[in-house]
Amino acid sequence: MRSADGSYGRFFLFLSSHQTSPIALRERERERERERVMVSREHKRAAFHEKLQLLRSITHSHALNKTSIIMDASKYIEELKKKVDKLNREIACTQNRIDDNTLPMVTVEALQKGFLINISSGKSYPGLLVSILEAFEKLGLSVVQAKATCTDTFRLEAVGGDIQVARMDAQMVKQAVLQAIKTSTKSSDPE
Repeated sequence: MRSADGSYGRFFLFLSSHQTSPIALRERERERERERVMVSREHKRAAFHEKLQLLRSITHSHALNKTSIIMDASKYIEELKKKVDKLNREIACTQNRIDDNTLPMVTVEALQKGFLINISSGKSYPGLLVSILEAFEKLGLSVVQAKATCTDTFRLEAVGGDIQVARMDAQMVKQAVLQAIKTSTKSSDPE
């Protein structure tokens, strides 16, 4: 297409102004990349700010700058660690008390013709009832009446009596029962 003066100049000038040079393309791509980076940074900054505010609310911090919020969170974590340690010590102490309470309580009362024997324990052991009944037999006590529970806990209420009771006292019966319990619990412990 020639112009009135016969040159092709304007047409090529028009085409060259609408065509993009490789340098211009690279520049546009760099600009787009900068925009993506800026948007990404803004998203990260907003997410960080949101997490910092969440940390601030969880730790009940009244601080406004991020260093103070993080310091308050660190103190809060230390307090939580101390509370956990204290709770673990309390649990261990309670467990020790529970273990101590598993030792059977034995009471023996003298009756007119025999004894009333009460045994209770927070824990039952295999063969415990048998050991106690064997101890009664060795003493020459016959069980006249008994109520026993041997599931998780152990409880025995027994009335024992016989002709040989006259030469026995309550302390003697109690010692024999305690010895039978001690023997039974030692044989059932895995240690």
